[in-house]
Amino acid sequence: MGQPLLSPISLFISKPCTSLSIFIICILGFYTLHYPHASPSPSNPQTALRFRRSFLSSATNATVAAYLRALTQHPHLAGTKPSLDTIHYVQSHFSGLGLQTHTAHYNALLSYPLHSSLSAHFINGSHVDIPLAEPGLSHDGGVVQPYHAYSPSGSAHAKVVFVNHGRGEDYRALEALGVNVSGCVVIARRGGDLPRGEAIRNAEKNGALAVLLYTEGDRRFNQGFERGVVMNGVGDPLTPGWGGVDGAERLDLEDPEVLKRFPNIPSMPLSAEAAGTILATLGGAPAPPEWRAGVERVGPGPTVVNFTYQGEKKMVTIQNVFAVIKGLEEPDRYVLLGNHRDAWTYGAVDPNSGTAALLDIARRYALLIDSGWNPRRTIILCSWDAEEFGMVGSTEWVEQNLVNLGSKAVAYLNVDCAAQGPGFFVGATPQLDNLILEVTKKVKDPDLEGSTVYENWLTKNSIIDIQRLSGVDSDFASFVQHAGVPSIDIYYGRDFPVYHTAFDSYDWMIKFGDPLFHRHVAVAGIWGLIALRLADDSILPFNYFSYVDQLKHYKDVLSHLLDASILLDPLTTAIEEFAYAAKEAEDEAQKLREEESTSEFVMLKKRALNDRLMLAERGFLDSDGLEGRQWFKHLVYGPPSDHGSKLFFFPGVADAMNQAKSTKTGQGQAKLRHEIWRVARAIQRAARSLRGEIY
Repeated sequence: MGQPLLSPISLFISKPCTSLSIFIICILGFYTLHYPHASPSPSNPQTALRFRRSFLSSATNATVAAYLRALTQHPHLAGTKPSLDTIHYVQSHFSGLGLQTHTAHYNALLSYPLHSSLSAHFINGSHVDIPLAEPGLSHDGGVVQPYHAYSPSGSAHAKVVFVNHGRGEDYRALEALGVNVSGCVVIARRGGDLPRGEAIRNAEKNGALAVLLYTEGDRRFNQGFERGVVMNGVGDPLTPGWGGVDGAERLDLEDPEVLKRFPNIPSMPLSAEAAGTILATLGGAPAPPEWRAGVERVGPGPTVVNFTYQGEKKMVTIQNVFAVIKGLEEPDRYVLLGNHRDAWTYGAVDPNSGTAALLDIARRYALLIDSGWNPRRTIILCSWDAEEFGMVGSTEWVEQNLVNLGSKAVAYLNVDCAAQGPGFFVGATPQLDNLILEVTKKVKDPDLEGSTVYENWLTKNSIIDIQRLSGVDSDFASFVQHAGVPSIDIYYGRDFPVYHTAFDSYDWMIKFGDPLFHRHVAVAGIWGLIALRLADDSILPFNYFSYVDQLKHYKDVLSHLLDASILLDPLTTAIEEFAYAAKEAEDEAQKLREEESTSEFVMLKKRALNDRLMLAERGFLDSDGLEGRQWFKHLVYGPPSDHGSKLFFFPGVADAMNQAKSTKTGQGQAKLRHEIWRVARAIQRAARSLRGEIY
């Protein structure tokens, strides 16, 4: 912090002043107020390069390992007393580094188990009580019993039917075999790109009484139970669209808008071992060979299960923790790095591998500050609560701060599971693609000596595959799909075998996930370096050419899925406008990057261009949102209502295509044309935002 300024009045009365001296004092005062530090500007290329190298060189595997070990000493489910220790650990870490630290708390409706039981009764008269916990865990160890958050309480005594993944096509395959699941308990295996909650709802639509879900995988961990949430949507169900702060309006628990987010039949997770015990005894029709499920017959029965689940929904307080590094030149522009802190059990992979990386970034940023660095723009490190219950902590915060984020957020950078196993994966909104490529060329690969992350990524995949953020998979959802903030999601590995089980522990990490913590360090390096570029570059490193290419590709895909009566001319025209705006912006950015002058006029031109680059993503939002799911505002990236859809883009168009299959031809085509026009208008809004024109 700079030294306190003398009062202007004391300066004026200390001795007589001429008009010239007053003018000089005003100029000096303005400069001092706006540039109070003697620190070298991070926008200077040589200075910025020095700080980035220092950031990368200050990584230590042992430090990240120590953070993870501390975070995973005990389970820390959101809203429980043990979670407070984790909150305090993160908060103390930030404040101990000298960073400005604060919390934001919300009151939210979460869900917890009270009692559950399951027994299988076989045709020979024998039965077995299915254990509903991982072996070797003590009752007082703090690990929550396996359950599905927001499942209703209920019981069932009925025959079992195996429904593969529980997709619509799986039920149609069973119907073709003459199998009726009505009045039965169904067993489904996780997968097929079907969210947990949708598997429950599909079973409900087909008349099932209850659902048991299991996850296939590594046989060494087939006694694990995948806990999870089955609620529709994101955020606190009682405060949809606004933050659940003290004294906020809350919907009644029996409000139809609340009830429609919860399933109406009970469900529980099942271990793969227990599922195998039951499925091996089924008779009835043979399983369709295309399922490749390792199950011979699908039932119904003759095996019967006796199923009971009792849970409770209750209001609890959750807390997000923030560390703020205020920007020197543009303190009102925010670069946000976020990870959720809560876990179903110990959370060594999900999410605390990401938390450990975030804590290490904070440590390294503090070292940079000690060496004279201050970011050009403000950096905010975000530790979210209650993500496992439907991104509750991040969603409540985004809803509460929507206006400020809409006008000031440069980008949101998310890491959930930093290290799950081998292989680098990243998802992003397309204007950040080039930045990702540039940064991965600077970070050492954790698995291939002498290589960068970029080089190994390219070698293993032949092409660079950057995924898009249409899913409701982590805390980026609110930022992209509700607020329109450019975002990135980074992780190593996928589909790890101890996901949401009690085996997701520090011990698993050091044996299987990342024994030497090289992947943790790589993720922290990429994550932190991207943030440094976004915070310090005088011109934001956004490139919209990649967005243009993606939009053209999406139009081409649509053209092959739709018949000739549906014209895509509005999309074609809008994308051409967007391409022209992208070229104008890139040309202007290149000229300003080469501009050596630091005059106020040049600074204002850079600021104006940066705002256009930052705000263009907001153009893809539509205030009406998606039909029937108004919270989702983004018309390019968002989840389709039909999870069997072939489109991972243009969710409104995907919904209209699905509806057209079951409505009269004229009505369906009219709706489809309208959704295409909505996307075209969104692209035009983004183009005008990028050009900065209102005429």
